[in-house]
Amino acid sequence: MGAPSGPRREFAYRVRELTARGDRIVAFRDVTESRRHQRRLAAIASAAGRVAAKRSLSSTLDALAKEVLEADALAGVQIVTVNVTRERFQLMGTAGFGQAAGFFDLLVECLDAGADLRMIDAFTSRRPVVVPHRYEMIMSDPAWKPLQDYMRHPEWDWFASVPLMVRGEPVGILNAFYAPGQEIGSTALDFLLAMAEQAAQAVHYAALLEREREVARREERQRLARDLHDSVVQQVFSMGMQVKSLAMLSGRDTVVDSAYVMRVAEELGHISKAVLGDLRAMVTDLHPTALADQGLPAALAALAESTMGRTGFDVRVSISDPRDELDDLETELREDVYRVIAEALHNSVKHSHGSRVTITVGVTGRGAQRRLTAEVADDGRGMPARTADPPADDGGFGMTAMRERAGRWAGELTTSSDPAGGTVVRLVLPLPAALPAAPPTAVARRPTAHERLSERLRTP
Repeated sequence: MGAPSGPRREFAYRVRELTARGDRIVAFRDVTESRRHQRRLAAIASAAGRVAAKRSLSSTLDALAKEVLEADALAGVQIVTVNVTRERFQLMGTAGFGQAAGFFDLLVECLDAGADLRMIDAFTSRRPVVVPHRYEMIMSDPAWKPLQDYMRHPEWDWFASVPLMVRGEPVGILNAFYAPGQEIGSTALDFLLAMAEQAAQAVHYAALLEREREVARREERQRLARDLHDSVVQQVFSMGMQVKSLAMLSGRDTVVDSAYVMRVAEELGHISKAVLGDLRAMVTDLHPTALADQGLPAALAALAESTMGRTGFDVRVSISDPRDELDDLETELREDVYRVIAEALHNSVKHSHGSRVTITVGVTGRGAQRRLTAEVADDGRGMPARTADPPADDGGFGMTAMRERAGRWAGELTTSSDPAGGTVVRLVLPLPAALPAAPPTAVARRPTAHERLSERLRTP
């Protein structure tokens, strides 16, 4: 026998003795609203804590969606975000519904068929939208057929869409699907607005973090400028002085000692080799061209070749990416992975006293279980026991920067060391489920689902 239909209620009860014979009376009290209020307050507090915990945006919004779902026993929740130019939309948080391959492609098919997408109204008007009995409308409307299977289970009834607002501008939408028997009153809507505010704060925090990263890039370039002045410029100055001394000797019409000339030539050779090595290292650090033009595997291959050319280390790169997913990742994520690997390789070359480094990168799992794993292993003497796998606030600037890059994507960075077997730096990053929107391979390219949806959202 299935569960009874109708609104869900919660009751508290109290038992009292009536007579000496053991007769009792049980009094019930409806505590549905008070318990729901407690859960809402707890959800808001938990959401605020998650935003302050500096987790990745996707994992934060996914957790917020679950908080909303559980606090009010909803059927489903979606959190959709938009970039600053309103050109790309992503389903960043979801709870209740399953995975829908090509969700935005199906959504645009519904729009093209004439479906009324109320979350667009919430986004463009910057005001909440509440629609009673929305489930019945969607399931009976042929325009919604592409998404009906996805939205059919779990069953729901009322619908609300609330914009995520940052400084008066919408940055996303929170969609709430209420279970049969639930209605959206002022208290329920206030709760959605509070949770939407927390989600908007998470989006705003992610934008601020990106600005901080841009500042960090500028500071890195300033550091490289200082390094150029402190090393390359000084070395070139030394070369100039050596050449000037030879010119002065040869200008006196005297015989120059050949041993002195050989010594100066040898010094010039050593200095020029050091200058070339420093310049190559700085160019690689400043901008991994292959990363932008050819992708992460090519950038790592170039990094290995450059390192071998200037250090004599044997650097091997192994890539396991059977579905070619690495270069579909966000540019910022790929750059952070590259920087972590480059820093770990630099540490091995500088400190390991070994001769070989192996870089291994791969993507495993599917859907919400995808992981990117990268390892940098050397054959050196290892680190002292007290510094192996140092805490987050230890390990110097390089290790701190590596951990910050990993933490930016809710990832984990660990080190292990064995005096007999060298050091291994391991990076593990959870990857968001992909929403493919690839254009067809036609001569005249058809706009992608994201582009068509963006155009709808830009139109009042």
